Amino acid sequence: MTRAFDAIVIGTGQAGPSLARRLTGAGMRVAIAERKLFGGTCVNTGCIPTKTMVASAYAAQMARRAADFGVTLGGAVGVDMRRVKARKDAVSGASRTGLEKSLQGMANATVYEGHARFESSHEVSVGGERLTAERIFINVGGRAIVPEMPGLAEVEYLTNSSMMEVDFLPPHLIVVGGSYVGLEFGQMFRRFGSEVTIVEMSPRLMPREDEDVSAAAREILEREGIQVRLNAKCIRVSHARGREIVAHADCKDGDSAISGTHLLLAAGRRPNTDDLGLDRAGVATDEHGYITVDDQCRTNVPGIWALGDCNGRGAFTHTSYNDGEIVAANLLDNDPRRVSERIPAYAVYIDPPLGRAGMTEAEVRQSGRPALIATRPMTKVARAVEKGEDQGFMKILVEAESRKILGAAILGVGGDEVIHSILDVMYAKAPYTVIERAMHIHPTVSELIPTMLGDLRPLRG
Repeated sequence: MTRAFDAIVIGTGQAGPSLARRLTGAGMRVAIAERKLFGGTCVNTGCIPTKTMVASAYAAQMARRAADFGVTLGGAVGVDMRRVKARKDAVSGASRTGLEKSLQGMANATVYEGHARFESSHEVSVGGERLTAERIFINVGGRAIVPEMPGLAEVEYLTNSSMMEVDFLPPHLIVVGGSYVGLEFGQMFRRFGSEVTIVEMSPRLMPREDEDVSAAAREILEREGIQVRLNAKCIRVSHARGREIVAHADCKDGDSAISGTHLLLAAGRRPNTDDLGLDRAGVATDEHGYITVDDQCRTNVPGIWALGDCNGRGAFTHTSYNDGEIVAANLLDNDPRRVSERIPAYAVYIDPPLGRAGMTEAEVRQSGRPALIATRPMTKVARAVEKGEDQGFMKILVEAESRKILGAAILGVGGDEVIHSILDVMYAKAPYTVIERAMHIHPTVSELIPTMLGDLRPLRG
């Protein structure tokens, strides 16, 4: 038996539920399919659980630094990993169950728990059910890449998903991958008490960032005792002395053999598109498996959209949610919003965090346009000094002719929040003088943004 709906939403990540609410609110009958955990990556293995653990790691670090603030403790600082995990599970679980109850109780919506697969361009099977609709929205997210690495099949390893089940302290964690996920987990577990070695194939950490940002992040991590191995080519792994894991890497500096007890793979992510039956629907993907979409998240097949991590147009909760807003605006509001209108923005939740918006300095230089730049170390930000968290720096880039802000990087305390004062001016397409002349509250990190903009200088080659 086939059941007809006005729309089918496959996946309950950050785009699917919000879009379903808009569709049902417009009177459509909507089927929602979820094969595993409601909420997708963000709720279950990404933002919410990891940032909850980051908070525990921050508490441990500040406790160790108590004497710096004139605070005395009764003994050594310890971390109970079972309680850390329990807290994480409680926060993540509340978000997941809240979302599930919301969807189950949504008017005009029917929730199916099972793996959805296309049977044709307008027909989907979920378990033993057949569903049809003129509109189908794919929001299936992604998962960790397991790289082809010699010896990997012979050892146990962790990914960002399986790390969520760790309720013990790894004596020595080897992290393969020196980008955002790897750095967050590396610093987190170092603060919990693990020895940590980060192995990265590139010449620097976070290779997509500017060199000064990468260098400052490395300094922050190494100050906490994290070992960083760069230029790691031809990585292979093996066992030694029982269950000990050895990562062999042709590194420019240091011993090629890195011994540890646990291995975390943080080498990137891939879309969950290989088992959806996309070929039956005629939906095109690129060479990496991402569903190809236009500027309004439409696939090559009329009536099918792809949103979130699976479309390759963003890899964050906020870009996924924004995809849903763009689709809803076009379908329901006669508002032709587009993906290309949004400004790249994200944060990296090491401590201190990195807030990023717009172009990097390297991208501005590559563009060849005349530009201005301003920088300020966090040691010259009163709020950072007062809090005893003065590592990092801030940087803003401005187009010389239009006086519009091109991009910014804030690696410092509050950087993930401060960046929005810059981002909003960028969206307004206003000149930098708008924020330069604004009166900000003292003492804050944001108050130094106008001061920085008063110190702009030409960006030299």
